[in-house]
Parts: sequence; structure tokens; C-alpha cells
Amino acid sequence: MNNSVSVKICGLSTADDVAAAAASGVAYVGFVFFAKSPRNVSFDQARALAVETPTGVAKVALTVNADDAFLDALAARVPLDMLQLHGSETPERVSQVKARYGLPVMKALGVADASDLPAIDQYSAVADQLLIDAKPPKDADLPGGNGLAFDWQLLADRKYWSRPWMLAGGLTAENVADAVRLTGARQVDVSSGVESAPGTKDAQLFDAFVQAANKKSIPSLL
Repeated sequence: MNNSVSVKICGLSTADDVAAAAASGVAYVGFVFFAKSPRNVSFDQARALAVETPTGVAKVALTVNADDAFLDALAARVPLDMLQLHGSETPERVSQVKARYGLPVMKALGVADASDLPAIDQYSAVADQLLIDAKPPKDADLPGGNGLAFDWQLLADRKYWSRPWMLAGGLTAENVADAVRLTGARQVDVSSGVESAPGTKDAQLFDAFVQAANKKSIPSLL
């Protein structure tokens, strides 16, 4: 079994950053469609970026409680490989989106304490992938990308669900190896942790993050 850790860099908004992310060896690039985010891109911007994304790198669209009209327009304009639902979408809504668009769906779930873990099992029955993120503060404008981590020990005894999952929340090149070691994550997501300012990616940090994520390889299950 391949022990490498797959990396997703989310919130990309320029062709140079997409190229740099791909060159660093990421498995996914993420485009944000949420007006309040400093990483928000238009359909036209995202289409141009998606067209330039090298084959083999999955293109993920992050949306927040988007309705069918929005998702219809998004799917029609931007060539995508996956939809990431990062709002309060119910399991029923996840199933509806999967059926309507025929794309894999990743559901983001916020964690602050152990009481948040049972929801992960519920969504694992309907989502293709899970993204386990830090729960945002109640007064936060953004559902993710806040640079906050949660207690990774909460996942130490629950390393594997019935679906592939990705760890997010406050990850940087300095802490991602520890996060992988503690949680057993095989996939990690970073956004603010590779930025010089909110919404401004620092391509020099991409390589460092990808390399650090793989510093502590995960023992094979076979």
C-alpha cells in the first residue's frame, strides 16, 4: 500500500499558484465559491484555472449551503472532479447533490470536542469523502480557512471511517507531520497555512508543506 500522504491546497486563485501547487505534488486543488471569503473566485476565474490544472490533479469546488441554481451554474461553467460541501448541509442534501451532478461529494465537518464525532459516522454513509476540520468560532464569517486547529487526539482512536477522509484546520509545514502521526490521516488540506496574507498564497510554502506532510509516513495496513 502506498504510504504517502495526499495533499489538497484550497483557496487557489491564480494560474501561477495552481501551477506551483501541481509542481509541488499535490493531489487536489481547491477553488472557493463563497462571497465572504478572501479566497472567493468567480465562475470565469475558476474555469480558467481548472482548464490549466494538469491532468491527474483533482479539481475541487468548495461551496457553502449552495442551492441547486448556484450548483447548476457552477457545474455548467467549471470542469470539476469533486464538490466540497462546507456548510450545514444535511445528509439528505449530500445525497441530493451526488444524484443531481454525478460528481463525488466531500462533506466538511467541524470538530471542537468529542460530541462532534458521531456526525462523522452519519455522513460517512452518504458522502464519498469526509473533511474533518476545526469547528469555526460562533462569530466567524468563514466556515473554514480560519487557521484554527482542534485537538487531534480526538481522532487518535478513530483513525478510519468507511469513507476516505481528509484532515484540515490550522495545518502548517511546522505541525502537519505531528498531525499525521497523531491522527493517522492519509490526506490533509491546507489553505491559510500556505498564505502570506488572507487569500494570498505563498508558493514557496507549497513544497515545504507537501514534504512535511510526508515526513512521518503512515504504516501500511497490509
